[in-house]
Amino acid sequence: MTDSMILPHGGMLVDLLLDPEAATEVRESSTDWPSWDLTPRQMCDLELLLNGAFSPLTGFMGRADYDGVRDNMHLADGTLWSMPVVLDVTQEFADSIEEEDSIALRDAEGLMLARMTVENLWVPDREEEASKVLGTTNAEHAGVDHLLHQANPVYVGGRLEGIQLPVHYDFRALRKTPQQLRTEFARLGWSKVVAFQTRNPMHRAHQELTLRAVKEQGANLLIHPVVGMTKPGDVDHFTRVRCYQAVMPTYPKFTAQLSLLNLAMRMGGPREAIWHAIIRKNHGCTHFIVGRDHAGPGSDRSGTPFYGPYEAQDLMREHAGELGVEMVPFRLMVYVGSRDTYMPVDEVPEGLDTKSISGTELRTRLVEGRDVPEWFTFPEVVKELRRSHPPRDRQGFTVFFTGLSGSGKSTVANVLRVKLMEIGGRSVTLLDGDIVRKNLSSELGFSKEHRDLNIQRIGFVAAEITKGGGVAICAPIAPYDATRKQNRALIEQHGGYVLVHMSTPLETCERRDRKGLYAKARAGIIKEFTGISDPYEEPESAEVVIDTTNISPEEAAQQVFLYLEKEGYIGAAERRTGG
Repeated sequence: MTDSMILPHGGMLVDLLLDPEAATEVRESSTDWPSWDLTPRQMCDLELLLNGAFSPLTGFMGRADYDGVRDNMHLADGTLWSMPVVLDVTQEFADSIEEEDSIALRDAEGLMLARMTVENLWVPDREEEASKVLGTTNAEHAGVDHLLHQANPVYVGGRLEGIQLPVHYDFRALRKTPQQLRTEFARLGWSKVVAFQTRNPMHRAHQELTLRAVKEQGANLLIHPVVGMTKPGDVDHFTRVRCYQAVMPTYPKFTAQLSLLNLAMRMGGPREAIWHAIIRKNHGCTHFIVGRDHAGPGSDRSGTPFYGPYEAQDLMREHAGELGVEMVPFRLMVYVGSRDTYMPVDEVPEGLDTKSISGTELRTRLVEGRDVPEWFTFPEVVKELRRSHPPRDRQGFTVFFTGLSGSGKSTVANVLRVKLMEIGGRSVTLLDGDIVRKNLSSELGFSKEHRDLNIQRIGFVAAEITKGGGVAICAPIAPYDATRKQNRALIEQHGGYVLVHMSTPLETCERRDRKGLYAKARAGIIKEFTGISDPYEEPESAEVVIDTTNISPEEAAQQVFLYLEKEGYIGAAERRTGG
């Protein structure tokens, strides 16, 4: 193994992959080493560590580098670096290892990808990390939510020796490593390369922005989208890559290339812009486009953006002297109809009308089957988006009932199931709480951990049904808000999601008590019973809220049916049948 190599474009590149003979020796020596199965985020990080995209890092960060990056955006040796890259593990695993141990890092199927030599173990203050790195502790920020609620509690730092890179079976020809891109740029004689980062489909505004950037710089263009982990709810990378491929012929020949980056984004705004620029420098780029709200997660529930629109540009300017890649700043691009062209919003002459379509409006047009104007995007891009995002009346969806025992969930869910089966058009599956407990979660108890696991299992099955174009009707108690939100995020990646809160009061539920469960809970015979000895967290974001105290199951189910009709999940022909 060589620690680094010098290639054209970008200076020194770390190389952590062992030669085949050494890799075989390490693999054969790993029999008795502790093994850690990497999470999807860690898989992304490992790949970019091993292939040099995270140069100068030689492994997952140790404590000194982590502290330096968290507090002042510099590694312990003073090198600019803006985002922590750490291996988070469970407390149980951390208790099984110590400094100087070797760990076998494996993918989900158990294939060993790297050896890690442990240098540090510590328990970080993740709220402090969120505050300093992401600028907020608000879990509505996707990166904060992952850090505080999904990441493991212990960090392990140490040097890596790569056995092999993770295997990808999609778009292989487009997955170029930093070394491969540098070599390609040198072969083509590209001395100036402008990189464009994106996690969204590209439209005419993006094309105009990139064309302007390369023209201003006298450079060539690298379209370098992220295909690792992005923000929940983003368009899947398979669809996006087909959209990028559709856009590439619109650029002049021999001036632009497309390559994919398997990065796990943190949605870290200004700090992430610095990180993205360093990564592109490692890929051989000399310039990097930074536009409006670069790598931002949007706004919080109150509508307040997490970052200022051009805060990333300001931070890039502050560190321009040590970054090693030149920023190409851009304002929001808008369409000027009277001139049939796109312009930066601050360059539009006074009195001229402008047009733009937000991501939300685009999704709405796709969901409703409405036209997407050609001034906004290319017909080939619309075609690809429609293939993956059909109108709602042709999508799969989940109706997720939640409420106390006796609130009417199962009965109303079954009535809705029958109504949807009567109109036809989609397969309909009922995942009732008792049925799931019997067939899918029979070994689980009623601790919080087991309740969460049960709801996660229901969410997984519902997501698969939804992805396949069917309807999943779920009717568990689902008492905890965080787990319900996780299910929503999972299912909405594949189709529609409607949360129905059965808000029937506890006293009504207790009066119904057909099974005598409340009486047993009051007597202490049943422990951890929701509403009596265990909490029920009422949802704040339910699409439908129903109190069944004074209405029939048919009336309650009709409320849900009418909501599905209003939102477009039931088409015109189905509406006539369902009445």
